[in-house]
Amino acid sequence: MAVLPVCLLAVAAYAAQTNVAVTPIQKVLTLLEEMKAKGVAAKNDEGVKFSAFAGWCTNTKKSKTDEINAGSAKMEMLSAEIQKAAVSIQSLTDRILELQEDVGRWKKDSKSASTVREAERADFTATVTDYTESIDAVAGAINILKKQSRDTAQAALVQVTSLPLVPAATKKAITAFLQQDPELAYAAPEANAYENQSGGIVEMLEKLNDEFSGKKTELEKEELGAQQAFEQIMQQLADNIENANFEASKKTKHRGQTQHAKAEYEGDLAQTTADHAEDQKYLADTTALCTVKTSDFESRQALRAGELEAISKAIEILGSSAVAGSGDKHLPALMQIRAKNGVSLAALRSDNKFPAQMQVASFLTERAQKTGSRLLSEMALAAEANPFGKVKKMVKDLIVKLMEEGTSETEHKGWCDTELTTNKQTRDRKTADINELNSNIEELTATIAELTQDIADLAAAVKELDTAMAQETEERNGAKATNTQTVKDAKAAQVAVAEAMSVLKDFYAKSSQATALVQQPASDAPETFDKPYQGLLPAGGGVVDFLEVILSDFTRLQADTESAEASEASEYKKFMQESKMDKALKENESSLKSGTKTDKESALAEASRDLKTTQDQLSKAMGYYEKLKPTCVDSGITYEERVKRREEEIVSLQEALKILAGTDLPTMD
Repeated sequence: MAVLPVCLLAVAAYAAQTNVAVTPIQKVLTLLEEMKAKGVAAKNDEGVKFSAFAGWCTNTKKSKTDEINAGSAKMEMLSAEIQKAAVSIQSLTDRILELQEDVGRWKKDSKSASTVREAERADFTATVTDYTESIDAVAGAINILKKQSRDTAQAALVQVTSLPLVPAATKKAITAFLQQDPELAYAAPEANAYENQSGGIVEMLEKLNDEFSGKKTELEKEELGAQQAFEQIMQQLADNIENANFEASKKTKHRGQTQHAKAEYEGDLAQTTADHAEDQKYLADTTALCTVKTSDFESRQALRAGELEAISKAIEILGSSAVAGSGDKHLPALMQIRAKNGVSLAALRSDNKFPAQMQVASFLTERAQKTGSRLLSEMALAAEANPFGKVKKMVKDLIVKLMEEGTSETEHKGWCDTELTTNKQTRDRKTADINELNSNIEELTATIAELTQDIADLAAAVKELDTAMAQETEERNGAKATNTQTVKDAKAAQVAVAEAMSVLKDFYAKSSQATALVQQPASDAPETFDKPYQGLLPAGGGVVDFLEVILSDFTRLQADTESAEASEASEYKKFMQESKMDKALKENESSLKSGTKTDKESALAEASRDLKTTQDQLSKAMGYYEKLKPTCVDSGITYEERVKRREEEIVSLQEALKILAGTDLPTMD
């Protein structure tokens, strides 16, 4: 008796249990249709999933390409900024060195000028001393010669010849004069001749004295001019040194700021370069993954299509009149006959199960309950319901399938770990960058606000200074006009008071000389004056005294007003100088702070752009993490639990094979 196919046995068993006239061919067609439907659904599901994966590939490659391009542009920009900063630093350094060299040279010039000036002053002092001594000696000799004192004249003339400034011709003339015969020179009859000779010497000495005086005066003028020129040179050198030191300090500060900015640019470039390399590697890995996945998908789809085509062909064949028609016609009657005789294939198969097969089913059921494995439970049912030979093959195939699943899951786990680690590093790094950028933005914003307030305060202070100087100038002009008028009025009052005093004094001087007629009055006459009238002397004297006090008051008013005017003018000049200096300093400070504010605002704008870019990158990393979670994170149980359960299932299936070992499927006659 030939062995029937397993599927026909299953169909026969189903028909016997349900007692329905269904042919095995119809049941197989039903199973094939279900398989086809599942295959189509699986193929479509796989297509949908790959479509999402392909979209991810496209989006990821585009976003990463954009990030790489943005990184390249930023690297070029940062490199340009670094080069620009380096050139600026070198230029500032060269200028600072040049200024330091100028300061050193000007200090040397100042020292040299001071040395030369001291030497000139020493020469001037020595020369003036010589001229002074020469003038004194010549003047003394002239005086003695004019008195015609021979004894003292000879000593004086000898002293003159010893002076270094006296010309040689003059010395020669004096020597000749001293060598003439003293007896002849001083004899009474020759007095006129001596006078003529000494007169010539005196004239020569007077001329020499005038020459020495002129040269001394000329030297003093030259010394005054040289001193003034020296002071101008020293003032110019001092101004040059002060200006150079101020410029060097300003450029040194600017160089420090530029060096700090360059260091920040270099740090940003290093970080951007690292991110750029990481993005390039990620893009390459993603491209390779997408290429492999695409190739696999195309192969799988081709395989599924072939499978569906084969199933469709089988359905077509089984459903043809040659197969299905014959089955419908003959198989129901056969099934009914076997059911009546109690020898249905299903019953026969059920009654002839092997003991080992039942033992395997029991063993797998026990293990399934112990481990909670749905797979072992299903396999236990299959071992109980299927033929012995098929059970062994199912167990072997299931072991192979579990091993392949383990290998595939291990590879997937490795890929997930890599992607999750890389993604976490990216999210952590971008989060740290965002925190740092937010901190920098807060600091820059605070600094800009502080600088803005400082500039406003400085502007207000300058405005207050302008107002104060204008008010002070207005008050000064008014006070000066008042003081000028007061002095003018005081002077006019002094003249008027002095004139009044003169008139009164003249009057009372004359009235004091007045007399009265002495006359004996009649007894019945009314009383009259009996003394001479000399004016209201007591009252007049009092008036003059008052006038003298008034004159002294006007004099003191003039003096006090002139003194007050001089003091107020000096104070006004000092106030204006100090205010102008304070204003210049505040305007300079405001200019420097405005430049710093501009730099900080530029840095704030750059930080804001970097923050937006970094936030976009973080959002993309978070989006990618959400895509990873369904397959790499949110799977219900851990990877270790799945590995452990699979190992237990494999061990259980291997033990089931051992139970089935040595047992063959019996041949049915």
